[in-house]
Amino acid sequence: MTTDTQLREAVTAELEWEPSVVAAHIGVAADGGVVTLSGHVTDYAQKHAAETAARRVRGVRAVAEEIEVRLPFDFQRTDEEIAAAVIDRIGWDVTIPKDAISVQVTKGWITLTGEVDWYFQKRNAEKEIRHLFGVIGFSDQITIKPRVDVDVLGDDIASALHRSWFSDAAAVKVSAQGGRVHLSGSVRLPHDRQIATATAWSAPGVTSVQNDIIVE
Repeated sequence: MTTDTQLREAVTAELEWEPSVVAAHIGVAADGGVVTLSGHVTDYAQKHAAETAARRVRGVRAVAEEIEVRLPFDFQRTDEEIAAAVIDRIGWDVTIPKDAISVQVTKGWITLTGEVDWYFQKRNAEKEIRHLFGVIGFSDQITIKPRVDVDVLGDDIASALHRSWFSDAAAVKVSAQGGRVHLSGSVRLPHDRQIATATAWSAPGVTSVQNDIIVE
């Protein structure tokens, strides 16, 4: 079993290994598999990359992300400039329906609202703005349109897991009520837990995914 000290050292090493993160000002604490990231970075992209890096470390069950974005002077932009850039980037993405998403920017913090048909459209909207100058935070309030043909949604997701390179598909239980999917069971690798989440979100009609899979 990994101790808190070992887990903290492993996450710290992973942050230092990740080329898109300057880890010098990021603090790491671990308690019972829950990792807390603190400190500051110079842009929102690093903040997101640090959380992603921490989640892929074996033994991490959850991440509390408390990193602050401190923009250098030459990275700062007005809210109007940021909003214009966001609208432009989203408008160039052919996967996102035209005029489906509204943008609000307050002191560098972006809030997206609206409704789309698929989770990947919601995800792509965030990816488009993650690396923009001046962004300090992001709130995704985009919703997914519910579908009526979701009676066999749980079975479809379970079948997709068995088709994939998923090593512990038999140990994962999938249930669905309407478009709400619940994953439970256990896996050996954090990567498998992430694959299960991604597979569930790829199914048509999914409006939310609750992942209670345990990494053993």
